[in-house]
Amino acid sequence: MNLKSFLLEYGEKVPGYDVTVVNEREARAAAGILFALGMMVIFVGIGYGHIIVARVYLAFLFLDFTARMISPKYSPSLLLGKFVVSNQKPEYVGGLQKRFAWTLGWLISLPMLDWFVLHWDITFYKVLICVLCLTLMFLESAWAICVGCMIYKLIIREDPTYCPGGTCEIRIKEPIQMFNPMQKIIAVLAVIGLMVGVYLFLAKTESKTFFGQFLHEHILTKEQLKKEQDEKFQKEANKEFQNDDF
Repeated sequence: MNLKSFLLEYGEKVPGYDVTVVNEREARAAAGILFALGMMVIFVGIGYGHIIVARVYLAFLFLDFTARMISPKYSPSLLLGKFVVSNQKPEYVGGLQKRFAWTLGWLISLPMLDWFVLHWDITFYKVLICVLCLTLMFLESAWAICVGCMIYKLIIREDPTYCPGGTCEIRIKEPIQMFNPMQKIIAVLAVIGLMVGVYLFLAKTESKTFFGQFLHEHILTKEQLKKEQDEKFQKEANKEFQNDDF
């Protein structure tokens, strides 16, 4: 393989397609596997202080994206995804935009390798990078939304060939895809309700894990934290005073 074919061809040559392609079903399955493992790492590895679990996962993530940039044939997660969807009809998408998207994934995983694998230095903003990575995986797995492919489209200033979900095709939405006014209101209220619920849970609930306490402290203002600490101190003082009475 020469340099030109390496740069301009990525994936498999399939009869009927004028560009090299990858199987979108395998990609979505792999994203789902990585997302599920990532959520377990956050709640078990980081949440309960099992740092080694997070380090192993993030090292695997870096190596997996490195393999993806070279060829989808050798990515462990894509091979697992291939096994999971082996009985499903392939859905072919252009290879170059997927390689670009996975290169962005590699760039996100690179600093995490230093922050959490080589050195353990957890901060709120570094955790947000991890959450961003998991969000991109979820979007690809659940809704076939490839954010990297969208960025690729903006950079080359033309529609790439064979986008996931046919998003590159100019078409009119079907009636079933349209929102009536009541549906819009319900959808907006559902999103607001979820956001408020997550905030209240993190802000008002006493966390039982390190990660939960970490998030709790970072979503509150300094004034709210000081007030919470003062109330906690007062409760402990009152409890100690009551015990002294006996």
